[in-house]
Amino acid sequence: MSHRIACDYVAGCDGYHGVSRASIPAEILRVFEREYPFGWLGILADVPPCDDELIYSSHVRGFALASMRSPTRSRYYVQVPLTERLEEWPDERLWDELALRLGPEAAAHITRGPAIEKSIAPLRSFVAEPMRHGRLFLAGDAAHIVPPTGAKGLNLAASDVGFLADALIEHYAERSDAGLEAYSVRALSRVWMAERFSWWFAGLTHRFPDMDDFARRMQVAELGYIRASAQAQAVVAENYVGLPLAYAAYNAMERLG
Repeated sequence: MSHRIACDYVAGCDGYHGVSRASIPAEILRVFEREYPFGWLGILADVPPCDDELIYSSHVRGFALASMRSPTRSRYYVQVPLTERLEEWPDERLWDELALRLGPEAAAHITRGPAIEKSIAPLRSFVAEPMRHGRLFLAGDAAHIVPPTGAKGLNLAASDVGFLADALIEHYAERSDAGLEAYSVRALSRVWMAERFSWWFAGLTHRFPDMDDFARRMQVAELGYIRASAQAQAVVAENYVGLPLAYAAYNAMERLG
């Protein structure tokens, strides 16, 4: 049984595997993608977090992250090759690896417990342009994916929807299509800024298979600079918290076309 729905516009908020992006003709759609040669092995456990703040670790054995879901539920990640299998990582091995990579100070406060969820998530950067085709407007994962290092996926989806909501209100309340016409460029300017930060942060904190001693020392030097420079810390904080919705890159994206 089929149904037909009449509407003025379609918001394609159906995720990476949805039909919205696939409905844009191939000769119009451009895709930009970067796949990383590792993933995040994550464990979710009903244990208190080891710290009130997130801990990012760049260890010789690979990246690690300590995060929290609530005062009684914790989420931890370690970087692993994409060839790893979950059955190779019993809980005790994962807790041991986390304690090693996060360092003795954090390890002393880790509460171990059985995993209620365990998975390996690949890392990738993905952007589809344009984010508008006719009356179809892409938003969220339907148009872009960022590595989780920068924690920007939900932020970008929310800003997309905010831009689109403003444009639709302007269309219906003011009879102006300026916001709708500018939606793709406006949203993409913010998307690419978040992609840049997530790409940079992933490169700063992870061990790559082809990384030599020079590249590792560049990571350490960059981390040292951030630790010592208030200006560098401000740049990281600005990007991590989230750039303003109106950003100068809007004009740059407009010129790029």
